[in-house]
Amino acid sequence: MNIFVTGGAGYVGSHCIRGLCDAGHGVVVYDNLSAGHREAVDSRAVLIVGDLADAALLDKTLREGSFDAVMHFAASAEVGESVAKPLFYYRNNVANSLLLLETMHKHGIKRLVFSSTCATYGMPPAVPITEDMPQVPINPYGRTKLAIEWMLRDCATAWGLGATALRYFNAAGAAPDGEIGEDHDPESHLIPRVLKVALGESKEIRIFGVDYPTPDGSCVRDYVHVADLSSVHRIAVETQPEGQFRCFNVGTGQGVSVKELIEVAREVTGHEIPATPSPRREGDPPELYADPTLIRTTLEWEPRYVDIKSTVECAWEWHKSHPEGFAS
Repeated sequence: MNIFVTGGAGYVGSHCIRGLCDAGHGVVVYDNLSAGHREAVDSRAVLIVGDLADAALLDKTLREGSFDAVMHFAASAEVGESVAKPLFYYRNNVANSLLLLETMHKHGIKRLVFSSTCATYGMPPAVPITEDMPQVPINPYGRTKLAIEWMLRDCATAWGLGATALRYFNAAGAAPDGEIGEDHDPESHLIPRVLKVALGESKEIRIFGVDYPTPDGSCVRDYVHVADLSSVHRIAVETQPEGQFRCFNVGTGQGVSVKELIEVAREVTGHEIPATPSPRREGDPPELYADPTLIRTTLEWEPRYVDIKSTVECAWEWHKSHPEGFAS
């Protein structure tokens, strides 16, 4: 297949294009490099530096590319920033996705895999989270992702688009060979922030909330390895039927608390990693972890990295060898 990948220079996107290239697919990456890294793009893929808001360049690229499918990662994804700048998020995430879908329709491309999120569920009524639970996002970021899912559903009905929304939980880890990993500025994800303490780049890690109704009082999350995300995106695009909208939770089905994760990082790194209890952050659900039954039975996908220690080990190898990210 010939696949057009938006946001393919980003954290999850770059790992996914490696998987596509390994499987023999042709890949064209379209990224404005505002948050992604040129160095993260597999040399077997073609990189076009461009913005989804550039209607002329997007039209030219899809017209000339003879693409069979699209993978859509390009988006702004910081919850706090979305609260402060909601209109920016609606323009960058929703409006740009609308333009992408219009252009796909114009050029007859009817297969898409969308990078969605468990943030569309908001405060779930129970865990583990199943796909039929209410989607009531509590921040603009989650609302923009849900709005895109609505567009995909409606396009499937209207003109036969085949689309899969992969609602993944906490992306984590790095490529097992250590070639690419996580490099955000600023860094908001827990695992790299904990590892930066082990590297001496930060003095301590703050635990936001130690009085939640969880076994140890700290938040519980589901950490899914980027290598597993890569495999599930490939399977989704290869099996996507036209005219059908599908949605799947992507996670391990196992919750790991903040305190548990810090303890694992101490074991993996051999560093003390001082941790300081801090007040809860508004809007943080006590527990978020997936019920991955539907994706396992429908796509016959199984995560390889279920043990959080193996995920932290991959991340540690990357951060040790790349203390300044791709600038290293």
